[in-house]
This record gives sequence, structure tokens and C-alpha cells, in this order.
Amino acid sequence: MDSLTIFGVAAVAVMLIAYIQEERAAGWILVFAAGCLASGIYGLLAGVWPFMVAEMLWSVVAYRRWRRRRIRDRSAAIEAGSLEPAHKGQLD
Repeated sequence: MDSLTIFGVAAVAVMLIAYIQEERAAGWILVFAAGCLASGIYGLLAGVWPFMVAEMLWSVVAYRRWRRRRIRDRSAAIEAGSLEPAHKGQLD
């Protein structure tokens, strides 16, 4: 196995592990996005541009999911009283 193939296998393995774990914490969604980005780089280096385009799109989708999840989790924490809003206590 050459180094490019090992890189591709590692990228897909990271994606798989992160996908399985993403219900546990929002950070796993970000790891999934990074794995998709790495898979896209693999596709570029391997000369398989349709795979590269698909993986780059998946990385954008995953990043957006991570941002929405972080916002939702932060809102839930504020409502539960375990986190204060960013604007609370600041002078206008």
C-alpha cells in the first residue's frame, strides 16, 4: 500500500468513527467535517475529481450541522440556567 492509499483509508476511517460518535457531542460532527475534507483532499491527489467535489460538499454540510448543533446546545443551556447569555451583564 502506498502512502496516498493509507491517507485515504485513514480519512474514511475518521469519517466512519466520527459519524458513529456524533450523537455524543457536537465536536464529533466537526471531526466528521474534517474527515470529509481529508477525503476530498485524497480525491484531489488521486485524480478522482467527482469524489473530491462530493466530499468537499459533505464537509460544508457537516460544518453547517456542527454550527447549528452548537447554537441549539447553547440555547438549551441558557434556558436550563446552566449558562448565561453573552450579552448579560454587559453595558450598552
